[in-house]
Amino acid sequence: MRILMLSWEYPPRNVGGLARHVYDLTGALAQDGVEIHLVTCAAPGAPEYEEERRGVHVYRVSPYGLSAPDFTTWVLHFNVAMLERVIHLLKRIESPHLVHAHDWLVAYAARAVKHALAVPLIATIHATEFGRHNGLHNPTQNYISNVEWWLTYEAWRVIVCSRYMEGELKYVFQLPGDKIRIIHNGVDPSHFVHRSTKVRRDFYAAPDEQIVFYVGRLVREKGVQVLLEAAPHILAHQPKTKFIIGGKGPHEGELRALTERLVIGNRVYFTGYIDDEVRNALYHWASVAVFPSLYEPFGIVALEAMAARTPVVVTDTGGLAEIVDHGLDGLKAYVGDANSLAQNILWVLGNPDQARLMQERAYRKVRTEYNWQQIARQTREVYEEILDDWKRVRWSPPNQGPGRLLDRMYQVLGRGK
Repeated sequence: MRILMLSWEYPPRNVGGLARHVYDLTGALAQDGVEIHLVTCAAPGAPEYEEERRGVHVYRVSPYGLSAPDFTTWVLHFNVAMLERVIHLLKRIESPHLVHAHDWLVAYAARAVKHALAVPLIATIHATEFGRHNGLHNPTQNYISNVEWWLTYEAWRVIVCSRYMEGELKYVFQLPGDKIRIIHNGVDPSHFVHRSTKVRRDFYAAPDEQIVFYVGRLVREKGVQVLLEAAPHILAHQPKTKFIIGGKGPHEGELRALTERLVIGNRVYFTGYIDDEVRNALYHWASVAVFPSLYEPFGIVALEAMAARTPVVVTDTGGLAEIVDHGLDGLKAYVGDANSLAQNILWVLGNPDQARLMQERAYRKVRTEYNWQQIARQTREVYEEILDDWKRVRWSPPNQGPGRLLDRMYQVLGRGK
């Protein structure tokens, strides 16, 4: 089985959780015997092409060096550049059996390849513009949402990571349920083992301070402002607490200003971007990892903390609500409620023995229910389901005889029939 996969993120280009998802998924699929050709965005220092030791073929594309007036225009430039790379790629490999697109940022290229090669398209929707912003409030958001709908319309099947996202796609896009398949994200615990000898705990907190750790993008929907609002109540009961906020994003300035208004600036450390080595060390040292999201389609960061054997407190929303069983392998607070969040964090800080039991249950859950080998098998089953359907209905692009458009593309490529 040969899959052409398109994603705008892939390590070392890490913007959100999508890069890690695609990296782990492609590796697990390759180990399961699937031939993966991934086209993604270029990153400084990364080769244009590499065949990874895991067996994944990675092709990195540099968008045009034009000054785009906005992000959506940049995305269009990127998609045309991806198409150029795919055309060259098809001179060297056999046509893929499927095209797998991750999110709207590759929708244009994915749809073009689908119709040019007359192969089915599968889409994974990791989040929606509607969900991220609790509605559509301006023309740009409306445009992105339209592209998301268009991608799901063009796709033979749509994969989502949680029951929550299944409901969101049914509501926002009126997507029929029989078109959706739920496959959870996963995590590899070996990626979260603390091995660093260069990073020291006293870089971040005093020896007698307990660490409350958040890592992720600094955007409003991640709810870091709720954690900061909870901090004064936590400090009133546990004064030797340090709040470490890892990551960067457009909301950082507002968050820093909030710490000053709350007069907790000396108890909060904004680290900026942190690499995996520092992240793993902070998970190891933290008394609790907190993810207070207002909107969270899945919440892979919670799985990462669980894999690192760190007690977790999350908000009872989206995919996070499906990952954590309250009181068994983590705690859940009410969404946007600083008092509820503070009470749950204080329970973990004040009950280390019980928290340790929760973290061990969470670690076992990660290993048994969220492993990538199982996820790869489920994904491959969806691929096989699509190919069986496609062979049965003899699908071809609109207004084209069977294979004519494919013949035309081969002629353009100089390969003949």
